[in-house]
Amino acid sequence: MLFTLKKYIGGLLMPLPLLLLLMGIAIALLWFSRWQKSARAILTLGWLTLLLISLQPVADNMLARIEKRYPTWRGGEKVSYIVVLGGGYTWNPDWAPGSNLTSNSLPRVVEGVRLWLANPGAKMIFTGAAAPANPVSTAEAGARVAQSLGVPRTEIVTLDKPRDTEEEAAGVAKLLGQQPFLLVTSASHLPRAMIYFHRHGLNPLPAPANQLAITSPLQMFERVIPSPVWLMHSDRVVYETLGQLWQQLKGASQPGE
Repeated sequence: MLFTLKKYIGGLLMPLPLLLLLMGIAIALLWFSRWQKSARAILTLGWLTLLLISLQPVADNMLARIEKRYPTWRGGEKVSYIVVLGGGYTWNPDWAPGSNLTSNSLPRVVEGVRLWLANPGAKMIFTGAAAPANPVSTAEAGARVAQSLGVPRTEIVTLDKPRDTEEEAAGVAKLLGQQPFLLVTSASHLPRAMIYFHRHGLNPLPAPANQLAITSPLQMFERVIPSPVWLMHSDRVVYETLGQLWQQLKGASQPGE
């Protein structure tokens, strides 16, 4: 129940639903109440906020502060395990395997395969439970994509019970103990994931994937015209900020919980 409640409340607090809700309230006040000044203020604030977080300089400056925490893994210590955390997915057997992973998940698997190629003999571990009414789990979807990219099934382990990052850390702890391993997830998610994995007594080596914040030069029109691409980047900032707040509210979990 707490897990489901967390997902619903968290979803409503994301930028687009929250701003649409606020602007909807403002429109209702304009039409059906005498609170005209308050309604105009709320509507203006909602529109202005939506505009700003849909601009590349605003969105990517916020996101870069989170993503730059850990650099791309370039080699060094050899490992026996590569853990790839699950993300959004579906499963349609008629699609190309990679099409079943969202834009947040596919880069994790691709980076995991790259690291597997650089660590001969390593095992890949995919995590994540099945979504409701889906016969394939997040972990299995990632495993099948990796297999389609050349990773033998014998080199893949799936943990298909964990529903969130904290449960993923607990599942990996039971499997690996204190062995060092590469932890692959989105660059924006990695700082929060590292805290959970350290709390469970693990020794993860950070391997970020799916970096989104663009720091290279862009054409002026790309910087000044609002776009759903930049709104998605702002969405990641809010998602991870809410996740960090929840992490702090819950406090440290005991390993194995």
